[in-house]
Order: sequence, then C-alpha cells, then structure tokens
Amino acid sequence: MNEQDLVEKLRRIHALYVGATTEGERIAAQSAYARVGSRLEKERRRTPTEYRFTMTNHFQRRLLTALARRHGLRPYRYHRQRHTTVMLQASPDFVDEVLWPEFEQLSSTLTAFLDEVTDRVIAAAVHEDASDASVTAGVIGAGRSM
Repeated sequence: MNEQDLVEKLRRIHALYVGATTEGERIAAQSAYARVGSRLEKERRRTPTEYRFTMTNHFQRRLLTALARRHGLRPYRYHRQRHTTVMLQASPDFVDEVLWPEFEQLSSTLTAFLDEVTDRVIAAAVHEDASDASVTAGVIGAGRSM
C-alpha cells in the first residue's frame, strides 16, 4: 500500500459518512448528513462538555485535530499539557456517535499503513528481520536501561 492508496482508502471511509455512489445512496447520505448537521448545530447551542483526549502518537493527534476542525470544533490544549493531549468542547452525543467512531476507523487505517511502511523501510535499510525481541527467562532489572 502506498500513500496514494492510503489517501483513497481514507476518502472511501469518509464517503461512508458524507457521500455515496448511487442516487438512492446519495439521497440517504444527504439526509443523514443533514440530520447529523442539525444535531451538531442543536448540540452546539447547548453547553458543551470539555473532553481531554490523550493520543499515543503524533499521527493520532494530528488526525483527531483535523477531524475536529472538519466538524467545526476548535482543538486546543492548556499550558504545560503534553503535545499528545487534545482538548475539545463538544456534546457527549456528538463525540460518542460521530467524532470518536470516525476517528477510530481512520486511525486504524492510518496505523496499519504506517506499520507496513515502517516494516518495509527497516527491512530494506537496516535488517530484514524487524520482528520483536524474543522473550527469555532471567532477572528483570539486571541489565542497564537507557
């Protein structure tokens, strides 16, 4: 899978939320998109809840930030918070039903692609065996840590 394949796959996942290929699917998607849009607008009028998302890597942080902005939310973080933290103010229904499911799908696709690219690069440039370290019996903490 190359970068172009990833972009196309991400577009197809996004199409599940906002687009379709046939007229019937297009009408259904438009009404679903309108329902989500009106729900989002209604929820924005209510007092939002502040969410703190702690991402495990900067790719996930960048993805969540982009998704939040696409949905009209303003991601932020407080002074002294880690760079992997993303703060959002949104309604619980919107986060649970729209934002988080979309993030999980896109994140798993992105992670699979990055794992594949990493394995290929390590095998080509460093060593063909990029598998995890083997597990042996021994005393934990006896070695030197970095």
